[in-house]
Amino acid sequence: MVRPVILKLLAVSVLWGCNYVASAYLLREFSPILLALSRLIVTSMFLLGVGWMSQTVRKPTRREWMWLVLIGLTSSLMYQIFYFVGLTHTSAGNAALIIALSPIATTFLARAFLKEKVTGLKMAGALTALVGVAVIVLNGGKVTGVSRGDFFILLAMLTLAVSVLLIRKATETMKSIDVTIYSTLIGTALLFPAAGVEWAQGHLHASGSPFTWATLIVVALIAQGLAGLWWNQGISVAGASTSAMFMNIPPFVAILVAYVALGDPIMLSQIAGGALIVIGVAVSNKKRADRALPASTVT
Repeated sequence: MVRPVILKLLAVSVLWGCNYVASAYLLREFSPILLALSRLIVTSMFLLGVGWMSQTVRKPTRREWMWLVLIGLTSSLMYQIFYFVGLTHTSAGNAALIIALSPIATTFLARAFLKEKVTGLKMAGALTALVGVAVIVLNGGKVTGVSRGDFFILLAMLTLAVSVLLIRKATETMKSIDVTIYSTLIGTALLFPAAGVEWAQGHLHASGSPFTWATLIVVALIAQGLAGLWWNQGISVAGASTSAMFMNIPPFVAILVAYVALGDPIMLSQIAGGALIVIGVAVSNKKRADRALPASTVT
């Protein structure tokens, strides 16, 4: 196994953890849908540049366009809206911990729709992780605004899991980089009407600070664009199962960075729930076939 690739996967997991905190910070200056649209525009430009340099991107067939539209609808439009709206009502740490459930949700959706086998270990891991999410979301049984935000993050996690299944179908005939470029462009286009609705309702607002805009651009380029490319390389060299295990790191990075940068408290429920989620994901992935998350699902 190539050490530089493992180091890149570790860097990706840290970048993803920081991305939750950066998003929470940017939401103080931007409305949710405008922030999602602005970041996707920057990411799209980056991916177009990568595609132009590679000179290997091909035109999809009519059937492939169908999969690409569905991927753009779920992984970009629906995920981005649920994620950023949810993040305005919950902490970066909670969001990262709940999103970490996506590999398990994908496993059960794959069983339901693709007839993939669910082993006893996967079932035990899923139940353990679900208990962890319950500990985080219920927060001692209190029904608060934080719980409402966690609900939207749960919806974001489910749409991400659905998009994984769609990407699996699309990558049967297309390269992952092609799927990433086209679906991101489609999702960006679909977000424009949503931003128009946000503007019509009087909720759209943007930062006037050059520093904040610079932060947005850097996060879009590094935490979404560059990290996605490194994730692709990790999948191809280290394998999907090995790469997927690095998804256990971002939640704890998010909690620590949020504590330092945003002053978010570290809750006992987060520590306990996070530990259960990590254990559940680890058990679910034990002896798993090398076909975890496709490279192009990262958001």
